[in-house]
This record gives sequence, C-alpha cells and structure tokens, in this order.
Amino acid sequence: MAKDRPVYMGPRLRRLRRELGLTQADMAADLEISPSYVALLERNQRPLTADMLLRLARTYRMDMSELAGDGGAEQTARLQAALKEPMFADIDLPALAMQDVAVNYPGFAEALLRLHTAYREEQLTLADRGGVASGDAAAPDPVAEARRFIAARRNSFPLLDDAGERLAAEVAQAGGMPQWLKTRHGLRVRRLPSEVMAGSMRRLDRHRDAVLIDDTLDEASGNFQLAQQVAYLEMRGEIDALLKEGQFVSDGGRRLTRRALASYGAAAILMPYAAFAKAVEARRYDVEALARQFGASFEQVAHRLTSLQKPGQERVPFFFLRVDPAGNISKLLDGAGFPFARHGGSCPLWSVHQLFGRPREVVTQWLELPDGQRFFSIARTVSAGGGGWGMPRVERAVALLCAAEHAHRLIYAQGLPPSEPTPVGVTCRLCHRSRCLARSAPPIGRDLLPEDFRRGHAPFGFSDG
Repeated sequence: MAKDRPVYMGPRLRRLRRELGLTQADMAADLEISPSYVALLERNQRPLTADMLLRLARTYRMDMSELAGDGGAEQTARLQAALKEPMFADIDLPALAMQDVAVNYPGFAEALLRLHTAYREEQLTLADRGGVASGDAAAPDPVAEARRFIAARRNSFPLLDDAGERLAAEVAQAGGMPQWLKTRHGLRVRRLPSEVMAGSMRRLDRHRDAVLIDDTLDEASGNFQLAQQVAYLEMRGEIDALLKEGQFVSDGGRRLTRRALASYGAAAILMPYAAFAKAVEARRYDVEALARQFGASFEQVAHRLTSLQKPGQERVPFFFLRVDPAGNISKLLDGAGFPFARHGGSCPLWSVHQLFGRPREVVTQWLELPDGQRFFSIARTVSAGGGGWGMPRVERAVALLCAAEHAHRLIYAQGLPPSEPTPVGVTCRLCHRSRCLARSAPPIGRDLLPEDFRRGHAPFGFSDG
C-alpha cells in the first residue's frame, strides 16, 4: 500500500503564528515542542504530522478545515492558467510541482501571479500603442473612444431597452411607424430616389415636415433608418444621460457614441427586449430565422444578440465583429468581456477572414486562445449598398462568438460534436505560438533568432526565453 504523502505547511504555519502575535518560542511552549522544531516546520524541513495538526487545532481553538485550507487548490488553478502561456511550452511543469509551489510557497506563487498579470497588462499597452513612436503624442481616436464607452458597459443599456419597448408598443398600436410618426410628430415618411437624396440614406426635413428615406434601401435597412430617427426624436433624454457618464477627449468620440446609442435604440424598438429574448430561446439563436421574424437583417439581429445582458433577463453573451476583405475591423461589439474586444479580428486563422468566396453561407468554427480559452464562432458575409444598377455595393463578413460552454444552446452546434479547435491568437504581437505559419509579426518581448544555420517553417524564429 502506498504511503500518504507528507504534508508540508511551513508558510501557513508561519502566517498563523504571526497572526496570533506569537514568537517561535511562544508557539513552541504552547505546543510543548522545542523552538528549533517550530523553525524546522516553518522552513518545510519537517512535515506537519496529524498529531501536530490536532495540537494546533486544540491549542488555538481552530477548525481543522480552516487550518488545512483548500490545499492551495485556487492558487494552483491560477498558476496552471498563467503557465499555459506558450512561452512556457518548452518547460516541464508537472501539475504536482505547481501544487507544491502553491501549497508550500504561497508568497512566491502570489508574486509570480502578480508578475504575470503585470506582464499581460504591459503587452496590451504596447499593442495599443501600435506604431506610435515613443514620446509622440497620439491624436485622439474617436472610434476607439466610442468602442471603449460601449465595451465598458458590455453593450447593454437597459435605459434604452425600456424606452424601446414602450415605443414599440405605441408604434404597434398606431399601426406602424409611418402612422405613428404622423400622429406623434406630424411627420410624413417619403421614399425618394438616390439622386434626390444627394447621398443621404435618411434626412429629417423640418421645412416639409417629412422623414425622407432613400428608396434604394431594402426593407430592413429602411425600417432601421426610420427607427433610428424615432430614437433621435424620443430617446434624447436617455441618450444624453448615458453620454454624461462617458469621459470623451474629442467631440468626434462623443458624436460617434451618440450615433451608436441611437442605433441601439433603433434595435430596441424593432426588436423589443422581452419579445426578442423570448424568441432567441425558442429559435435557439438562429440568426436568419430571427431576422425574418422581426423584419430585420442578419447583421442587425447579430448586433442585437450582443446586447441581451439586461440584469435578470440575460441570454448567451456574444462578441460581434465585422471585417472587410482587407481585414479592417469596421465594427466591434462586446457583450461578454472577451479578450477579443480590444484587439480581435487580426488572426487570419479565424474563419471570418476566409468567407468572401462563400457568400451568404453560415460557417461554424471552434477556436482556442493561447491561454486555453475555447469559443464557438458563427460567421457569414453580408452586403451593404446596391439597390439598383450601378449602385456601389460593399461586401463584408460578420462573426458572432460565444464561450464554448454556451455553444450547446445554439442551433448551429446542434448535433455538432466539439471538433479540434483552431488555435488562434488575439493578435500576432500578443501571440507566442512559435510554429504558426500565418504569423505576420513576432510577439512583443521575444528576441528573433539568427538564421545563418537554420531556417524554420514559421515566418519568424524567436527565442524561448
């Protein structure tokens, strides 16, 4: 029969002694052992026997479980997560060794974890700086300001959701949005040719008491523009109250955020929270089916899915991304606090970048980040513009991403066993996977290796240390 492993609890014993305000001699007298033996126990040079544990519990009137703690389980789990970084891949780190460190050297383990956190924060800071030279003052970025405002609130604005439900009920009772606008604001809805609209999709014409809509817009886009105009007219107070919470450096950032909040309000009118949240569960997050039910587009429904985090009525948290064929991110919404929210979309291994030869096809994919986090992705192309011969059209790809633990709730994963995930990075500058053939840049903080005698398959060879 195998013997039980000896238990070493030196740091914990030392911490207990200090919390009690005792010297080693005091504790030795209380436990009827020598001060030198206490010193050996605290330095982990002697194991803590069952008899000694009982003495400690009786002497200091402590519960045994309190004294033993959780065996370092939480600290061990945190260490294991931190040491999954690919930069440690070539180091043999047995789980038992990590447990020993967590249990016997908790101070050292905590120091390592703090250092790792600081390292990750510095990585993100460096990546945010991009190509800005040291000492250069970066100009305000209004797009980044708007994204930060929305991301900090997980793209959830219950104030606008409540107003949207109220307005949706009024619109339904009036018989539709044109009738409601006429009754409520004395505004007619007119659809006019593009040449008359002079480049505008929507325009509020106060002189003629009309809301003008470009007649080349499809039904979903036209309805959304009307709803957005309603949001500007009816949700001004709510939008202004939300904007007061923001810290904006530029007027451009405030204006873009106002537009984003008005778009949120429009979606809240067209897809009222309670009804939409009920429908997503009934249809198992089938974006195309939801689009038909609510008279919206695939992209509009995908947007709305990221906002279903109203307290007490939460649904699956999603991250949304829209990219063009060149890989530029034109829209990014985070309803879940994913790491993609700051730098997402730049990994070419994600299927969202490979869809332009498969128009309108929904493509699923399992993904895994370097730290082991797994996600389920659905992606599809969408188009904007068009509506007539010679009208410009833009093709983009959109993706919805949720944590793997939620995938079973989506119709797209029904009967689809989790396959081997595609290893992706948040961005090449933060990804330490040394063998990635798709890498476009070496990771921050790694030295490039000379290639005088050896050239690997990966675009960059970099040191393991």
